[in-house]
Amino acid sequence: MVESSNLWAPFLIEPRFVARVWGFRDLRPWYDRVAEGDPIGEVWLTGNDCTVATGPHTGRRLGTLFGEAPASMLGAGAPSADSPLLIKTIFAREKLSVQVHPDDAMAHKYGEPCGKTECWLVLAAEPGAEVAVGMKPGTTLDRIREGIRAGTLEAELNMVSVAKGDMVFVDAGTVHAIWPGSILLETQQYSDVTYRMYDYGRPRELHIEKSLEATKLVTRAGKVAPKQLADQTVLLDAEYFRIERVPVDGSRTSESLRGASGERSLSYLFAAAGAGRISGEGFAPVDLPARGIVAVPAAAPEFSVDDAGDAEGTLDLIRITPNWPGRRA
Repeated sequence: MVESSNLWAPFLIEPRFVARVWGFRDLRPWYDRVAEGDPIGEVWLTGNDCTVATGPHTGRRLGTLFGEAPASMLGAGAPSADSPLLIKTIFAREKLSVQVHPDDAMAHKYGEPCGKTECWLVLAAEPGAEVAVGMKPGTTLDRIREGIRAGTLEAELNMVSVAKGDMVFVDAGTVHAIWPGSILLETQQYSDVTYRMYDYGRPRELHIEKSLEATKLVTRAGKVAPKQLADQTVLLDAEYFRIERVPVDGSRTSESLRGASGERSLSYLFAAAGAGRISGEGFAPVDLPARGIVAVPAAAPEFSVDDAGDAEGTLDLIRITPNWPGRRA
């Protein structure tokens, strides 16, 4: 494949709508999508099976690009040529299972490439919306096991109220559950390994022994306070990912997005509200719709992001970049 900066210009990704028993049939107005069969609970924005929607790679699978050109996609220092992050929007009409994800060490023990640390940015929330993050102080593994058996596990969960704009960190090993009442942007290590502890009687497999093995009774999970910088707000800077809210006052350059370090690496630009347009020399402009996501490969040419001024108002731009060892400040 011929390498050139224009070949790796920013490109829009086509979302993949994933059926979940706890989801919605109608995702409007968030997405123009009505389920024909099972309800939709997740919209995968960076899944390996998502397809490229613009530019010279149109129609190709995202995972294929990582496999064929990891240096152009990821930049220097990436520990693996694989897609590093799975980003999705979560639409919960019912309570999700009470679950836990393994850390890297446990994932490797069972033949998985990585664990699953994640975070949730609250895009919308009804009054009183809550999520379960961790266990109440003093909870033991024996009490968790008994709560699973007796159907009383909810009483041991640490409930956290959430509102629009909140960021919740959920490190691997944290028992957690998403409840109805909020719409979340989830960023996670690229893993779909979930160990269900309790599932409200739904006829799905439980993974009680592995979930207990994965459980850490004390974790760092919880709401994270934003850090205001001169030209952006850092919502979270943790292992595996960094999430920033970037103001776009008319226009913003790619150089300013990279910040003081100037480091070139993969990033994703998500429009939490409003719409934008990405343009630069040598490639066709890329429209970024509300709730859409654009991949910016490490080898991308310089570009600008402009607020398109749609009916939803100002572009609320979220920048998501992978973190790997040695990158965090």
